[in-house]
Formats: sequence, C-alpha cells, structure tokens
Amino acid sequence: MGQVIQFVSKSERERIRLIQEARAIYDSIFPPADPADARQDTASIGRVVGGDVGNLA
Repeated sequence: MGQVIQFVSKSERERIRLIQEARAIYDSIFPPADPADARQDTASIGRVVGGDVGNLA
C-alpha cells in the first residue's frame, strides 16, 4: 500500500508522445555519437512520465 497514483491528462500524454516521436525522427536523421546516450534519453523520458509530471515545462 502507500503507492500514489498520479493523474496524467490526455493532453500531457499526447505531448509526451509527440516529443518521443520527434526524438526518434531526429535520431534517425542525426544518429547519436554513442548509442548508450540514446538509451539513457529514452529512460529519462520514461522516468518523467512515471515520475513527477508537475515539473514538465
């Protein structure tokens, strides 16, 4: 118990999806120098989605 479920609005989920899609397109055109960096960026987005959404600009 003690787990907090945070509401994420539909518009916020769409914004996050569009950012992920734009990142994928950008990375397909300009591949990152180190593939490990790309995995780290994706993990960061996942943490933001599952974590503190209130801090997104």
